[in-house]
Amino acid sequence: MQPPSAAALAHIPAAPQLPIFGNTLEVLKDPNALYRRSSAALGKVYRIKFLNEWRVSLASADGVEYILMDPDHLFSSEHGWTVLTELFPRGLMLRDFDDHRAHRRIMQAAFRKSAMDSYLAMMAPALDDMVAQWPVGQQFEFYPAIKNLTLRMGANVFMGLPVDAPATDALNRGFIDEIAASVALLRKPLPYTKYRRGLDARAHLIEQFSALIEERRDGDGQDFFSQMCRATDEDGKSWTDSEIVDHFNFLMMAAHDTTASALTAMVWALSEHVEWQDRLAREIADLGPGPFEQDMLDRMPLTDMVFKEALRMMPPVPLIPRRAMRDFEWNGVKIPAGTSVTALVGPIMMSPEYYTDPETFDPERFSPNRAEDRSHRFAWAPFGGGAHKCIGLHFSTMQVKVFLRALLGRYKVLPAKPGPVAWKPLPIPQPKGGLPVVLQRR
Repeated sequence: MQPPSAAALAHIPAAPQLPIFGNTLEVLKDPNALYRRSSAALGKVYRIKFLNEWRVSLASADGVEYILMDPDHLFSSEHGWTVLTELFPRGLMLRDFDDHRAHRRIMQAAFRKSAMDSYLAMMAPALDDMVAQWPVGQQFEFYPAIKNLTLRMGANVFMGLPVDAPATDALNRGFIDEIAASVALLRKPLPYTKYRRGLDARAHLIEQFSALIEERRDGDGQDFFSQMCRATDEDGKSWTDSEIVDHFNFLMMAAHDTTASALTAMVWALSEHVEWQDRLAREIADLGPGPFEQDMLDRMPLTDMVFKEALRMMPPVPLIPRRAMRDFEWNGVKIPAGTSVTALVGPIMMSPEYYTDPETFDPERFSPNRAEDRSHRFAWAPFGGGAHKCIGLHFSTMQVKVFLRALLGRYKVLPAKPGPVAWKPLPIPQPKGGLPVVLQRR
């Protein structure tokens, strides 16, 4: 669907633009500041220009709810995520309506309880071993270390590869190139460009995944990829080979990159707020020794609060785009078919309208007696919502808790350098400089 002309959107107030770039550089540098400034000046409905396209923001929790819950079946995720359509085509997030529901039902088989139990059994000892090998008493960069760990964990749990398999390094390079290409300013596959490297990486990864399908479909492996190859819905419908590799390419990227970002945000906050780190360490000690069991997940409420606060302040996906398939009206403003609209998940979670002193790290805001996240159904929505709510949110939460038990059960994490940490917010938040830390034994 073609986006509407500038004239068709002229009645919607626009944020000030830079020549040629529009608002692209501002979005890439600090989207929260841009949207906060624009909301204050322009109200709850306005437009910005990102990657050479006008995008309309519904700047409230009500707007986030309307876009993500989509009660009028207006909004396409496939046509909203135009930055991903060439790199991750036909992944679950890039499907809509009945087609999306049909594919999600099949994928849900890979997240049923028996599968999650098998993932935990694979994950916990592997994570514990990998964390035990991290350097103690010397500076290292946490972000590349956790990226490497989550990828190796993903290769193990998702693909059944050993955590030390050499193939994981090539996988990591491929995912890095795909993600970098997703926000490349030059979106032509010219030689030596980010976009070309991303498309080449996709082709190589698809080839690798395709070569595994027949073996995994006929086997009895408990890894995620094997589960996907054998998955069926309640009517016995399964995926074609091309559907499997498209879904898996997207999920591997999303699973390891978003989790690495979330864990980095948590460790960044805990390294600067040692009192919370000590509280979590005591909670972890109370779990007792031995293997990580399913019941331990519910015995970590403080960890839940810190995880929620870290995701509030640094969500892996702060802006969720959709495209309107029909004309609609919001807050008295008419918005034509074809318009790209944005759910401002990140900016809303940093708004004083919903949170007390939102710039301050304060996990207690999620305690039962305060419950600031319940001020609105979508005041806290780092996993999205509605039909496209992250299918892996329980897996992600499980991985976070298993990792923190392995880390804080044996180490204290301290910042290696004084001063604030700067973050690159998009495409997925990461700390500039890699977040240097030092581990000390408890």
